[in-house]
Amino acid sequence: MKYPFLLLLMFCITSLSAQTKAPVPKVDGEWWRIATTPDLGQYNSDIVEPVDFGIWQAADGTWQVWSCIRGSKFPGSPRTTRFLYGWEGKSLTDKNWAEQGIKWVADPSLGETPGGMQAPYVFKEDGFYYLFYGDWQRICLAKGMDGKNFERVLGGNGQPDLFAEYGYVSKFKKEGDPLFESYARDPMVIKRGNTYYCYYTSHITDPINDGAAFCRTSVNMKDWSESVIVSHTPPYNYNSPRYSDECPQVVYLPEHDLYYLFVTQTYGKKSQTTVYASPNPLYFAVDEYSRKVCTLPIAAPEIVLHEGQYYLVALTDELDGIRMAKLKWE
Repeated sequence: MKYPFLLLLMFCITSLSAQTKAPVPKVDGEWWRIATTPDLGQYNSDIVEPVDFGIWQAADGTWQVWSCIRGSKFPGSPRTTRFLYGWEGKSLTDKNWAEQGIKWVADPSLGETPGGMQAPYVFKEDGFYYLFYGDWQRICLAKGMDGKNFERVLGGNGQPDLFAEYGYVSKFKKEGDPLFESYARDPMVIKRGNTYYCYYTSHITDPINDGAAFCRTSVNMKDWSESVIVSHTPPYNYNSPRYSDECPQVVYLPEHDLYYLFVTQTYGKKSQTTVYASPNPLYFAVDEYSRKVCTLPIAAPEIVLHEGQYYLVALTDELDGIRMAKLKWE
């Protein structure tokens, strides 16, 4: 080859140019609150917090938010007292949506961990609403017609689980328990062509108990590929690396042919979410490779595109509710 250095230089310039053209997501204007810590009656405690959530538009045009509630007195296992609680808005931009009560709880008869419900995500296709959720160890699936009521989709084992991600040595391990436990959670799904991409959070064994964001693919929502690590983000503000890639959220910008991955490192008043952009939906930040675009002072974001406008939905800094703002790409 005659001019290897010149070709290498051109490749580097092209790669740099592609990266510098990646738009940066930014909050556009003021936040408004859509949900507040609910009154749980007999399940109330001083540490109740709405955390990871899903947001979608139901068949009747109303908007739904289901959030994982933690820190309550809800009955569960010694480690889990979680369930999904709902709010409804007549329009997306309404403030203070109406409480809808407890919407989804674990079914131990189907292998789900009592009190183990975690972040939901709803994907709509061909008139059906698919509810992906975590049951504390596995990613599970339910299905409905109206976007408000769902029934579990049971597999060949008679349970709603799609897959797990074994790679976490539990400090609660007892004799007879598996060496590795699964803590797959926070699913979200996009579809490209005929392929579904399910992103979620779990842990890896080396370094031990470290967190990462994973993805599996499927063409039928039943049979899923082996997992791929799509991001392995450094911890922030001395938070445990176990939580460095929480709540993955992927957005595709067709005009730039780029996928954006949002992953959270810390909740609360020192919240941080790291944003990556990549032309490859399976490769954002692994080993020495990173397509980091920015960080945002938010936690557990969801991105909604409605009537040509992007909206950013996230937890409040006080972890006492859910807020929304317009989102722009600069």
